[in-house]
Amino acid sequence: MTTRYTHMRPRPEVNASVPVPLDVKLMHMAASLMFVGLVVGALLCGVWALVQLPAFALRGITVLGDVEHNNEVTLRANVVTKFTGNFFTADLGRVRSAFESVPWVRLASVQREFPNRLRVTLQEHKPVAYWGDDGEQRMVNSYGEVFEANVGDLEDDKMPRLSGPDSQSQQVLAMYLALQPTFKGLSLALESLVLTDRGSWRAKLAHGAVIELGRGGVDDVMARVQRVSQTLAQVTQKLGRKVTAIESADLRHDNGYALRLRGVSTQDVSTKR
Repeated sequence: MTTRYTHMRPRPEVNASVPVPLDVKLMHMAASLMFVGLVVGALLCGVWALVQLPAFALRGITVLGDVEHNNEVTLRANVVTKFTGNFFTADLGRVRSAFESVPWVRLASVQREFPNRLRVTLQEHKPVAYWGDDGEQRMVNSYGEVFEANVGDLEDDKMPRLSGPDSQSQQVLAMYLALQPTFKGLSLALESLVLTDRGSWRAKLAHGAVIELGRGGVDDVMARVQRVSQTLAQVTQKLGRKVTAIESADLRHDNGYALRLRGVSTQDVSTKR
């Protein structure tokens, strides 16, 4: 028996680290991006079709909060044409601005009510004084903010009149609120208060007297008014007059004030001790 030996050549090893060609990589990436884009596009189209369903068209607006000067019917009529969209697409900021543009409305808060309504909560201006010259349709609210509305809508039109730069309306209101109790304690009604262009304060009383209060903040002015309140009753009584006989007073003196009474010449009252 003859045994034959066959020489077997070794198979070449496959190199697993052979790099994938760049063009193949780009093709794979492009195909993946196209697939992702198709999926995202299909999802967006589906969502868009969903939100456009008639079931989500706005059917109404619920108005809550302060509606003393505006009723729901009037509010809807004024704002419904100023915004578009449905439950999902309505711009709530635009809706809020539309409501806040209505006279007497100070702030509006807007929320969605699924599936087809909006809920609006309103805060109205609470007027505490007229603002500006006589005849102006402007007022100051309890926050010291100037706003414009029909003064004929007021139930109580017996408010004081304040005036000054619009940017300082809060300071003017603060000064009035500080002065009013002191004048009331003297049996004098403070009718108006003006902050002049030169930064000086001028008050007018209900019976027509004009009081020059001078410059400064609340503390400075109140210190002068307190000097008057401590001596006014004695001065008027000594001259045989009531405090309502005051025609004018000037508090801008360092150590006292000048006082003019009906039927009496100007009196300089010293408070220096």
